[in-house]
Parts: sequence; C-alpha cells; structure tokens
Amino acid sequence: MTQHVRDVMTTDPMTVEPQASVQAVARMMRDEDIGAVLVTEGERLRGLVSDRDLVVRAMAEGGDPDRTTVAQACSEDLVTVGPDDDLILAVQVMREHSVRRVPVVDRESRPVGIVALADLAMERDPGSALGDISAARPNQ
Repeated sequence: MTQHVRDVMTTDPMTVEPQASVQAVARMMRDEDIGAVLVTEGERLRGLVSDRDLVVRAMAEGGDPDRTTVAQACSEDLVTVGPDDDLILAVQVMREHSVRRVPVVDRESRPVGIVALADLAMERDPGSALGDISAARPNQ
C-alpha cells in the first residue's frame, strides 16, 4: 500500500513572521518541544528555521538574540512536498538536498505541515535507533 506524506507529517506547523526575534522563536521551540518553525509572510512560506539554525546562524555570530530576527537565521532556499505525494518522494527529496525536515505545502503553496526524518524513521523502522530516539519522551 502506498503511503503518503500526509500519513506521517506533523500537521498545523508552528509559524512565525520574519520579524520575530530568534529569542522568541527559541522559547517557542522549547515550550512546544519542537526543532523547527516555518517562517511565513501572510500565508506564503518564506523559510524554515531549525534549532541548529538559531545556534549556527544567530548565536554563534554574537548577535543580540532579542534584536536578531528569524529572517536572518532561517533557511530560505527550500524544497517542499505536498501532502498527497508518495512518502518515497519525501525520502528522495531529503536525500538529494541533505535536509532533515521538509515543509509540506498545499496546492496554493500554503504550509500545512512538516515531514521530518524522525517521522520517517518512526513510520518505516520504529525499532531503529533513530526511531527509538524519536519516539522517546523529550529531555527536560
């Protein structure tokens, strides 16, 4: 049976406007126990910011986390998949572009979810080390 991206994606992704501070986004990630947030302008997907992006692109540069915007830290050259795409396509996109998370967009290119490497690991090989780690409760 063919599986689709919608079967494993995280729905209702957290979004922020580009002007949000990296500090506010870091707190959001902590409070929601998530590793990535989509950056949107209105309904348009502009980028994706991960916890690693915050560290490497914002904090390591020494900027003020309250004044540095998420637009300065996010990845803007995105690849996306649709909810009705085969899961195999999501895997191929991740491999080809060396990414761990891919935004899921509808036909009008509005973000509707995120599919992560962890989602795929839990679905395809829940007994793997990555599947076990992804399914575990977060460290507090």
